Amino acid sequence: MQRLSFGIPQVLRSTMGLLLLAGMLSASLSPAAFAQEGAEPAPAAAPAPAPAPAEAAPAASEEAPKQEDSMLMWLIKTSGWIGAIILALSIYFVTVVVQTFLDLWSEEESTKLVLESCDGLLKSRDFAGMYKLVKEEDSMVGKTLTAGLTEMQYSLDDAREAVDRVSDAQTMRLEKKISMLAVIGSLGPMIGLLGTLKGMIHSFSAIATSGTQLKPDQVAHGISEALVLTFEGVGLSVPAIFFFAYFRNRIFTLSDDTALAVHDFLRRVHTALKAKPAAGAAPAAMPTSVTS
Repeated sequence: MQRLSFGIPQVLRSTMGLLLLAGMLSASLSPAAFAQEGAEPAPAAAPAPAPAPAEAAPAASEEAPKQEDSMLMWLIKTSGWIGAIILALSIYFVTVVVQTFLDLWSEEESTKLVLESCDGLLKSRDFAGMYKLVKEEDSMVGKTLTAGLTEMQYSLDDAREAVDRVSDAQTMRLEKKISMLAVIGSLGPMIGLLGTLKGMIHSFSAIATSGTQLKPDQVAHGISEALVLTFEGVGLSVPAIFFFAYFRNRIFTLSDDTALAVHDFLRRVHTALKAKPAAGAAPAAMPTSVTS
């Protein structure tokens, strides 16, 4: 009994000690367990950088409206008011070129038709009809023939001198129509140089006012403006000079050919006036309206 009674308290003490030890272990391990439970959601929080696209979204929305301009719109914006002047001169240049082509073609066709008609009237010795025809013809050949036939009453030499004077005057008249082509040819590079200076001033002013931070786009814009306006000015000048030289040579050729054709025709008229008329025909004589 004594062993039994002695053993029971000892067992109780051992049991209490084990319980106390277990409580101490649970108290020491419980914070770690809670820490581990709290740390388990950490992997789920790894995608935290996801808001970065949200921050980039406003920037993307701000850059979205900035669309690149087409080549035509870029040229218009870069050229500015100087480009508008070059455009106006270009339209005038095209108008003069087309009008001069039509005028010279009309003069060449009139020369052929009038001389053919006068040849027919000369064969029929209708000098009054011939004079009336050339008097109503408002062209180089018409004016030169009118002057020659008017002076034919004095002599053939006087008629030829009159033809030369009128031919020179008509040549000057046609040259005045193309004189603006020479002006445009000389003015184009000057306007382009003005655009060059404007663009370079824009670039260097951007460099001067940029301080420590230089904006390349502002410098590049000024340089592109200078180059574009220079190109436009030269692009207008080159064809203007070419067409001025082309039309000038063509006018001189037309004037010389018309004068030679009129001189030859007046010689035949002079011969016809000296020839005896056919039997029963009225004597050949220039109409009195020629002297008026």
